[in-house]
Amino acid sequence: MIRLLLATAARWFALFGAFLALVVAVMVVYSIVGRAWLSRPLFGDVEITQMGIAASISLCLPWCQLHRGNIIVDFFTQNAPATVVRWLDGFGAALLSAMGLLLAWRACLGATSVMSANEQTMILGLPMWWTYASLVPGLLLASLVALCQAVLGPQALLDLDRGPG
Repeated sequence: MIRLLLATAARWFALFGAFLALVVAVMVVYSIVGRAWLSRPLFGDVEITQMGIAASISLCLPWCQLHRGNIIVDFFTQNAPATVVRWLDGFGAALLSAMGLLLAWRACLGATSVMSANEQTMILGLPMWWTYASLVPGLLLASLVALCQAVLGPQALLDLDRGPG
């Protein structure tokens, strides 16, 4: 049950992250056209782009981990026995899970620190803590996916995501 929940959540996070990136891309095109042809740029477009793309990347991390889309250098392990490769993959997934938890924890601390300092973006005056806080869900889910892969094996969630047939 938890495996299916993680695979489904990773899919929805990735879809939302992709939608967010698409919205940012449309906004950037609108701003460039407005600046070049109409002399009416969209103020704060850089701030919105930075915040939106940071959240988008974070939301896509669980999907990347689910599909083992991270870079793997297998130069030293290409002739190793399958059991050694599986153990190293599990160890790597466990390390990635720990790193994700550490980053999520630091993003939470950063968000609370920036919120207490009342820091805002320069042009639009948006609260900066929003950016830090938007990173946490994706980092936590990516960490949970990696932990599940470390415990159950790298294909444990991928098989569920592909569905029947």
